[in-house]
Amino acid sequence: MSKESDSLRTSPSVASLSENELPPPPEPPSYVCSLTEDLVTKAREELQEKPEWRLRDVQALRDMVRKEYPNLSTSLDDAFLLRFLRARKFDYDRALQLLVNYHSCRRSWPEVFSNLRPSALKDVFSSGFLTVLPHTDPRGCHVLCIRPDRWIPSNYPITENIRAIYLTLEKLIQSEETQVNGIVILADYKGVSLSKASHFGPFIAKKVIGILQDGFPIRIKAVHIVNEPRIFKGIFAIIKPFLKEKIANRFFLHGSDLNSLHTNLPRNILPKEYGGTAGELDTATWSAVLLASEEDFVREFCQPLPACNSILGHAQLPEGLASDAQCDDSMRAVKSQLYSCY
Repeated sequence: MSKESDSLRTSPSVASLSENELPPPPEPPSYVCSLTEDLVTKAREELQEKPEWRLRDVQALRDMVRKEYPNLSTSLDDAFLLRFLRARKFDYDRALQLLVNYHSCRRSWPEVFSNLRPSALKDVFSSGFLTVLPHTDPRGCHVLCIRPDRWIPSNYPITENIRAIYLTLEKLIQSEETQVNGIVILADYKGVSLSKASHFGPFIAKKVIGILQDGFPIRIKAVHIVNEPRIFKGIFAIIKPFLKEKIANRFFLHGSDLNSLHTNLPRNILPKEYGGTAGELDTATWSAVLLASEEDFVREFCQPLPACNSILGHAQLPEGLASDAQCDDSMRAVKSQLYSCY
């Protein structure tokens, strides 16, 4: 793994601690920037981050939270708030809305966010559904590799996969390098069948995209799809209406043409499964990284939360998370849309 990835391994274990015996979180240290000079320059040019104004900007966002959402149960330390400022290019209003959306999403989808801890997702990890490649791309982006064909619907519901993805994003975004560089997603749809695709209907798609676009402080720089069968046209038809143009333009469909993939992700960072030279695809290492962070996730996601309305008032949820309306999510409608691809 890269130096950045090594830094993600340092969370303590909770093997000897029960849920009710977690020690109180340590006081957050004073913020010290860990960015290299090159990344400081990149953050200035791409994110409008000025080091000399950084703490002033953080304090401005903190003051806005205290004034407009005094009951919002959120961390207000410098490093945490910086994630949201960077994700919205230091626009205070947009960063505040993203922070509110972040908490709104977590309270509006209990199937995903209740008891969200690595140890509850061992079946997903052992299936090989997702991993993070050990090397970053030339822009410094970590590559999140997802393989839907490894999921067996009879073993656990699709929401477990979403939970595993969310935990991975939470772990990655702890790094300042990732906050500046963003991430790349590599999705391998080899072997995805009609019956499996039908689990990912408009209701699920809208919620997931609502989180990724408007409810999480991460920059998705590209989504590379490989080995997609004809059925993927139906899957993408479900997804596309909910994508903003900026994100939609970052989707690249390569089919089985690995040379096309290599023009975007060089062979030296890819495993041999994708025509690369970086050895076999390793899913165990990233699973271990997440499992070693159990205590952090228990503290963050396994504590009782106040009702959404009591803390957020009249705040607007991201589109797709405002209600549980099925948005024409009947299985018959979805399968009809997917069958049309054949």
